[in-house]
Amino acid sequence: MGLFSSISRFYAISAPSEHTVDAESAEGRRYYRRLAMQSFIAATLGYSLYYVCRTSLNVMKKPILDSGLLDTTQLGIIGSTLLFAYAAGKFVNGFICDYCNIKRFMATGLLVSLFANLVMGLTGFASSIVSLSSGVVFVVFAIMWGINGWAQSMGAPPAIISLSRWFPLSRRGTFYGFFSASHNLGEFFSFLFVGLIVSFAGWQWGFVGSAVAGAIGVLLVLFWLHDTPESKGLPPIEKLSHEKAQTSGESTRELQRRVLCMPAVWVLAGASAFMYMSRYAINGWGVLYLQEAKGYSDEAAVSIISINALLGILGTVLSGWFSDTLFHGDRNRPALIFGVLNSVALALFLYGGDAVWVNVLAMVLFGIAIGVLICFVGGLMAVDIVPRKVTGAALGVVGMASYIAAGIQDVVSGWLIDRNIEVLADGTKHYDFSSAAVFWLGASVVSFLLPLLNWNKKVSDNG
Repeated sequence: MGLFSSISRFYAISAPSEHTVDAESAEGRRYYRRLAMQSFIAATLGYSLYYVCRTSLNVMKKPILDSGLLDTTQLGIIGSTLLFAYAAGKFVNGFICDYCNIKRFMATGLLVSLFANLVMGLTGFASSIVSLSSGVVFVVFAIMWGINGWAQSMGAPPAIISLSRWFPLSRRGTFYGFFSASHNLGEFFSFLFVGLIVSFAGWQWGFVGSAVAGAIGVLLVLFWLHDTPESKGLPPIEKLSHEKAQTSGESTRELQRRVLCMPAVWVLAGASAFMYMSRYAINGWGVLYLQEAKGYSDEAAVSIISINALLGILGTVLSGWFSDTLFHGDRNRPALIFGVLNSVALALFLYGGDAVWVNVLAMVLFGIAIGVLICFVGGLMAVDIVPRKVTGAALGVVGMASYIAAGIQDVVSGWLIDRNIEVLADGTKHYDFSSAAVFWLGASVVSFLLPLLNWNKKVSDNG
């Protein structure tokens, strides 16, 4: 009980500072803006480095397959351990984080994540030195990647809660859009930074490189992410921004229960789940698809897939801004438009032929569409319809559904690809993606149809 109490105190929301700041003075306003921007930068860049530790394995699938150490079914299972653990963790940690010191919570998750990557890299080195069996490597990788999945779930809730604590409702969409670029920025870093390491030094060093990126993220979060305005001597954001005070007298726990009973939240969770199937299909299998189905080199395949991550930054950055300004806070119409674009881009990638320009165009459109959808369907639309102090709970529900679906996708895709392997005359294996392609495209279509059920719902910040 003593240990539990110590842990609870360590991760508890920071107490208000004894030294207050006059927020109405010019100096006080500058002080607030500086701390708010520091928190925003730390949350955004810190979470992008979370992503480097999460997506590193995607870059290394082909070298690992070529080494003969693991097969596609094993890689699919390993990938799913992260996603299933992440799904459970997203739900649990989303609820926990509503009560937590977000700086300490976020830093802890990234520490565990970089450790898991480091252990996998060291296991890879050991397999080549002492000839570890495929079974041993598979078990170690599955356990570490599962631990990484749980640790990864400790990143998004505190980062997004920081936006809720430090920025007013009128600017929520804009800053949420910029923050959502962290997903794509992290994927881009992973494909290029980790991919470069793998090309020159081998896949084992790729895991080490991702661990170094994680360590940089930990330092950034510890130095620049701030827990609450009150802990820095400022009034809460509602007073800072002169928002109308929330009148609900319900406790955080009572409001969290209400979130679980809101059909609109679960509809968005389902839409996000199918969207994440298509997203992780490309991020997880896109490089291998280009290599095997279209004959691209390792470097060319990685470069083309990285385009979707890079263009996703543009989509996410603009999404919150234009929904706040052009659509006056409406997320439904842009979510439908870009949901359709997501399916069109995926169809172009899967069935548009081998020409480089076609696949580049497909990844440009896919990246922009997914970037917008991650922002809207993957979080903001749910955050909009619940009270501010249970932001973590809403994200937990959506995140749980999203990553359960992504995990199912990884297992099903690995199985569909593995059952259609063709062994050529020279003994090399050719991977047939035709069944998996139908599965991926179908998921993307369902993802833009489901939000239509919420089309006419207008829910205030008070839920």
